[in-house]
Amino acid sequence: MNFELLVNTIQQAHSTFQQSALKSVNRYLTIRNWLIGFYIVEFEQKGEDRAKYGENII
Repeated sequence: MNFELLVNTIQQAHSTFQQSALKSVNRYLTIRNWLIGFYIVEFEQKGEDRAKYGENII
């Protein structure tokens, strides 16, 4: 193996694993954000199908 092949192999491995890590982080951030929204809705609606705070606005 020559030096140029070594450098290219290392760069390819780095790029592949970096992309995989980014996808993983994005997946977990999406799940985190969904859960935060879910918790807020549950808090506001207190287990009801709809929140009560908008009934008398119109």
